[in-house]
Amino acid sequence: MRMLANLLAIFALTLPVAAQQKLAFDVASIRENKSVAGPGGEQPSTNVPLGPGNVYSPTGGQLNIRNTGLLLLVSFAYRMSIPQQDAFRDMAPTWVTEERFDIQARTDKTDVTKDELRLMMRSLLADRFGLVVHNETRTAPVYSMQLLKADTLGPHFRKHTGACSKDFKGKTTVDADADGYPEVCGGLLLLSGSASTHFRIGARDMPITVFATSLTGWGDLGRPVINDTGIKDNIDFVLDFVPPYAQAAAGADVDGQGFQEALRKQLGLKLEAQKQPVEMMVLDHIDHLSEN
Repeated sequence: MRMLANLLAIFALTLPVAAQQKLAFDVASIRENKSVAGPGGEQPSTNVPLGPGNVYSPTGGQLNIRNTGLLLLVSFAYRMSIPQQDAFRDMAPTWVTEERFDIQARTDKTDVTKDELRLMMRSLLADRFGLVVHNETRTAPVYSMQLLKADTLGPHFRKHTGACSKDFKGKTTVDADADGYPEVCGGLLLLSGSASTHFRIGARDMPITVFATSLTGWGDLGRPVINDTGIKDNIDFVLDFVPPYAQAAAGADVDGQGFQEALRKQLGLKLEAQKQPVEMMVLDHIDHLSEN
């Protein structure tokens, strides 16, 4: 289900293609996984969440990934948004979306950050797949994210306040605090307790640009979302909505707010169709996996 995959692995704020400092793993092995794909086969797994947030449990410099597609590895390395993933998919050869890989890698930097792991993944992809990319700015259809009322936030949307842990501890869902926000900071997280037809997503201490670009996947919008709210601080939010495919399946019988209605009523936000300059990542070159 593409919507759920987007929720768990989306991404968002793109790191510049020209990295500040080239980093690389001290030891790395990457091999194609040829196990049976799909239901009944080996499920993808990773000891570091491959989404755009910075939450993860420290691993002592180890990165272990199983049965994961190359597109997700590139998305992790470059912190790609959903429109950027879609554009990359259209530029890439078919095998990029079909083949799956196992990675065992280690850095001697035992306190490595998630962004440093992203830069190390870039080096690994360049070394083993010959990956070369660059950024271009193009004018494209977008949604401009704006406040419904100037200087007024919705009831489940606020500028970040307070301290909280960034240790994700391998969870796929997290509990909410007394105010209804996630207990963990820094990541886009599925919250417990949603109705069966709903998604309930939240974050604390999240860059608003990450939040904005994530809306494309959640609402199946088909175009990037640009932050035009005037807010520059990190934010906390909780959003509970019926995703587009569930609305289409249930029709008038579905109970709950649709995506854009939830944005308005819960977060005090609206989306306005416009054309604006958008930074896109362009694929220059990629090869099949080279020998370790």
